[in-house]
Amino acid sequence: MLKDVIAKELKNAMVARDELRLSAFRMLTAAIQNREIAERTKRGAGAALGDEDIVQVIRGEVKKRNDAVEAYTAGGRVEAARRERDEAAVLAPLLPPELSDEELAALAEEGVRTLGASSEAEFGKLMGWLKGRIRGRASGERIAAAAKERLAGV
Repeated sequence: MLKDVIAKELKNAMVARDELRLSAFRMLTAAIQNREIAERTKRGAGAALGDEDIVQVIRGEVKKRNDAVEAYTAGGRVEAARRERDEAAVLAPLLPPELSDEELAALAEEGVRTLGASSEAEFGKLMGWLKGRIRGRASGERIAAAAKERLAGV
């Protein structure tokens, strides 16, 4: 389970006294705990996060770091931007590999055939179908672009 891998990485960072990795994994662990609390509030006491939920949290944390890099760079805070970039690099290997553009286009094609989509009015149906199949292996922006491109060619 991904949560166990994260706990092991946190422990290894503590033993190695690697401040960068330790900080990144502590923040990730806190974000996962916050998400678990939110899910228990929403679904009840027995709700637990699965690996897909944890991947969403990791993806969110990496995105936060990348956004912070842009903000710090724009503000002239080079050292803070470097630290955020390094933390994002620590967390990125935990994410599943992204789908290539070709794989994404092939899935969009399959979705159009399966749903019988014939116009851009069915964009929402295609997006729902694609998101169910892709499950975090591509950003929403990339999925939407592939869906629009495919529907434009119908």
